[in-house]
Amino acid sequence: MQYRHSFHAGSFADVHKHVALLALLAALQRKQGGFLYLETHAGRGAYDLTRPRTEATRAAHSALARLAASSPATAEVRHYLAQLQLLRAHLNNANAYPGSPLLAAAQLRPQDRAVLLEIVPSEARALVRTLRGYGSAHVAEADGFERLRAYLPPRERRSLILIDPPYEAREDFESVAAACEEALRRLRSAVIAAWYPIKDARTTSAWLARLAGRIDCENTVSEWWLYPRDSRVSLNGSGLLILNPPYQFAARMHLWLAELHAAFNSAATGGVSIRTLTTPA
Repeated sequence: MQYRHSFHAGSFADVHKHVALLALLAALQRKQGGFLYLETHAGRGAYDLTRPRTEATRAAHSALARLAASSPATAEVRHYLAQLQLLRAHLNNANAYPGSPLLAAAQLRPQDRAVLLEIVPSEARALVRTLRGYGSAHVAEADGFERLRAYLPPRERRSLILIDPPYEAREDFESVAAACEEALRRLRSAVIAAWYPIKDARTTSAWLARLAGRIDCENTVSEWWLYPRDSRVSLNGSGLLILNPPYQFAARMHLWLAELHAAFNSAATGGVSIRTLTTPA
């Protein structure tokens, strides 16, 4: 598998992840106290969609344009589209797509801060350039799985952690599980969003079932697929495991994810699932 940020930038999986990320940031900012936003696999922070790399991403870009031209009903989708337009203007590129580091950095208040970890030197340097002017965001060239523990617990005592590796190695699923356990051990109240690809539903369902016995906190599993979950498409679906989700986060996700699905599911082959780890898939 290979799900590098640049390869799938602007895809339906990115939209799933980024609407959720902005909603999580907004939920944490309902309290006055600051928090640490920590990302383990940050990428370069911004991508040019002039030449989408796959048919799936080309279709997603068309769906995203249709969605932007419509009148979304949910506040979460409207906020995502507004941020997309603002950051394209900031980047002076109508074909740009902001990655999660830039989306997050643009939301931070003076009392919040971000630590963005990226192991690939060229990507880390590009991220520093992308985030120029965002003084609350610090980029570190490091292995996100290895360096995670160094930043927890944060001085703010609150944290939102995004774990989003490229899944190039078979052990990445286990590394994500271990990172979730380590983060919770160091900060029990940490809000964690772990993204994972859905290519074979049996594989991801088995992984989640094993994880259910290792994670003891409130959680939400959100899955969105546009193709049969056992087909040969490179990326059939997008999964998000959210640990310690904010109050009523899952209820709101039911609404905005249904809206996204209606806009993107032109082939009528997909579906949506929102559940907890202890509920069978």
